[in-house]
Amino acid sequence: MDDSTGGPAAGPTYAEVGATREGRFPPGFGRLRVRTRLGSGPGVFEAAADAVLSWRMHRAMGVEITADAPRADPGVRVVVGLGVGRLRLRAPCRVVWSENGERRAGFGYGTLPGHPERGEEAFVVTRTEDGTVWLEVRAFSRPALWWTRAAGPLVPLFQRLYARWCGVTLRRLVR
Repeated sequence: MDDSTGGPAAGPTYAEVGATREGRFPPGFGRLRVRTRLGSGPGVFEAAADAVLSWRMHRAMGVEITADAPRADPGVRVVVGLGVGRLRLRAPCRVVWSENGERRAGFGYGTLPGHPERGEEAFVVTRTEDGTVWLEVRAFSRPALWWTRAAGPLVPLFQRLYARWCGVTLRRLVR
């Protein structure tokens, strides 16, 4: 694979690398933030963190994940596949940050050349002081290809539905 399709040497297609780690949204991008309550307790947190960091949540959603490593660690190249057959969209990304702490775990990946959007998306599991466990999906993006520009408001709608489906799927996995 060459650099024009997110190959190993390709860099991100946006300048604000890592902004999702602290929930920052750079100007000029669409913004997404969706929170889903998963349950409570350390067991729910640990199961959710593992499912997110091991790509299990994505795969349980029916998303094809091809990754250079079994876990989301910085530098890991990922190709996300959505759809079926010839209609499958392949979106190259690179993990730009990850963490696995006692109360917060997750990762953010950024778009590489060949991705239909430019930006970053993060999947963060947190456990609050009262023990409640949440998944937050946050992203900033803007169209990178003619057809994502032409799709207009349908892309943000799809992104929001996708984020909600992440929460539903992860809640099911940790029960």
